[in-house]
Formats: sequence, structure tokens, C-alpha cells
Amino acid sequence: MIIKVNARFCKGCNICVAFCPKQVLALDSMGKVCVVDESACIGCGQCELRCPDFAIRINKEEKA
Repeated sequence: MIIKVNARFCKGCNICVAFCPKQVLALDSMGKVCVVDESACIGCGQCELRCPDFAIRINKEEKA
């Protein structure tokens, strides 16, 4: 899985972090979402689905 985060759209609501079952996401020092362990992502899509600002996209294709 490839997780793409658009920090400009992120308002730091923490919803994606709370719903991630594998703790792949966290808030950085600026209060924006960041990926801390992409290899742990199971591709459930909860972060993308729950983000009210459309700041997260998951590409379910294999990494190159």
C-alpha cells in the first residue's frame, strides 16, 4: 500500500489516527497527519474513508 497525505488539506483532527487499527499514522509536531509505519498498513481504508478533509489517499497497488 502507498499512503499519500496532503498536509495542506489536513486540519489535524486526529480522526484518521484514532481509526487506524495498526497505528500507521500519527500527528507530527505541526499537528498534521504523517505516516510513521507504512509497512504496517493493511489497506483497510479507514483513514481515507473517515478523513473529513480528503487529506489521505491510499493506493492499493503494489509498490514499485
